[in-house]
Amino acid sequence: MYKNILLPYDFGNSFDNVPKELEKLTNPDEAYMITIFNVITENEMSSDVKFNGKRFNEIVEEKKNLLKSFTDELDKLNLNYEIRFEVGRVIPQLLKEINAHDYDMIVMSNKRSKRDIKHVLGHVTHKIAKRVNAPVMIVK
Repeated sequence: MYKNILLPYDFGNSFDNVPKELEKLTNPDEAYMITIFNVITENEMSSDVKFNGKRFNEIVEEKKNLLKSFTDELDKLNLNYEIRFEVGRVIPQLLKEINAHDYDMIVMSNKRSKRDIKHVLGHVTHKIAKRVNAPVMIVK
C-alpha cells in the first residue's frame, strides 16, 4: 500500500468520495501519512490582509475550520493525516511540494461542489497529472 500520499485540497471541489478511496490506498498495519495540502493564493492572501486585516495564521485557522467535516470523516476511518498550507500560485506550489517530498501517490478530486460547473478535467488537475512522475488518482 502507499505510505506517503499527497491530497491537494481545493475548497471549490467536493471531497465526499475521497475518504473511502484513501482508506483503500492505505494499510492500517503499516506506517503511512496523508498530507492534506492547500495553497492560499497570493490574491486571496492580499485581499484578506487588506480588507479584513487578517494574518496568515488567522486564514489558516479559518481554512482548518472549513476542513473540519472532511477531517472528521478521516478520523472516523482512523486515517493518519497532517494539514499543511502554503501561499503562492497553485500549480507552481503544488509542483514544488511534490518535487520536494517523496510522495507515492497524489490523490485529487475532480468533482466540483457546485452542480452548474461542467464535469471536465480541471486545469490544475490536468497540469499536475501531466507534469509529475508519481501516480495520480483522480476521484470523481
